Amino acid sequence: MIDRIVAEIAAHDSFLVTTHESPDGDAVGSSLALGSYLRRLGKEVTIYLRDPLPDLYAFLPLADQVVHAIPARPFDVCFVLDVGEFRRAGEELMNFQGVGKFINVDHHLQCESFGAINLIDPEAAATGVLVYRIIRAAGHEVDYDTALGIYTAVITDTGSFRYSNANQEAFVIAGEMVARGVNAWSIAEKLYESQPQQRLELLALALATLTVSPRGDVASITVTLDMYQKTGANAELTDGFVNYPRSIRGVEVAVFFREINPGLYKVGFRSKGKVNVSALSAGFGGGGHHNAAGCVIAGLLEEVREKVFTHLARAL
Repeated sequence: MIDRIVAEIAAHDSFLVTTHESPDGDAVGSSLALGSYLRRLGKEVTIYLRDPLPDLYAFLPLADQVVHAIPARPFDVCFVLDVGEFRRAGEELMNFQGVGKFINVDHHLQCESFGAINLIDPEAAATGVLVYRIIRAAGHEVDYDTALGIYTAVITDTGSFRYSNANQEAFVIAGEMVARGVNAWSIAEKLYESQPQQRLELLALALATLTVSPRGDVASITVTLDMYQKTGANAELTDGFVNYPRSIRGVEVAVFFREINPGLYKVGFRSKGKVNVSALSAGFGGGGHHNAAGCVIAGLLEEVREKVFTHLARAL
């Protein structure tokens, strides 16, 4: 499959690179890394994100060249990275008629094969790992700009190498990116040591909603629209909030309820391994990985919570 992708890159000139809504570190890092690599090959590259690029990743090369509307021109190939489901790339891309061929690159456990070529490997620690494999399969070295994106993808999707997906390959690739000039402390400082004050104020309100099940195996926190209003924060700043309830001793599954519109909640799940939250999320129309998944559920907060906890009780 990788050889087919390498051949497609060699055979074509214009590329569109995109990823999922509300992009995280892997989505952004892998997209910018692939875009940087393609440009180094002399290709015409447009990196499109449906949603704004989080300020957290503004230091990455090409971050300032991301567009949020697809140019009205044809593209030979569109790389769709890390989406799980095609719909998560957004309606604009789904309705766009100017793509000659879609290439789907992903590491989600449950992933649609919507591309003409589908490179899907749930064993890969991050989609950035698959971008690395493509570059190396083509016989090319990873330059510094591309290395920054790949390293960011790997470190964020492995939770700074704390999650179960932090396999040997992830460490080897991260080590190689450091050898290419990536400063591990500099990246960590940008990602984890440069928080805006509003994020901590929002976290304080979210932690006040902490609930733990009677058996102590499920914990949750919630962020509502009024919390954003009180703190001046936004949804982008909630990244990583779900890790706080998961860190409680004895908790097997953490749940993060985030209000995205009145009566509509994004529900994030994090498991320590006992429960496959991807399967749980799929029951609500979502998806993800064994230990990290999400979905969107409509209803009042208490209704949504009851639905989720009922399914969790069965799973546990």
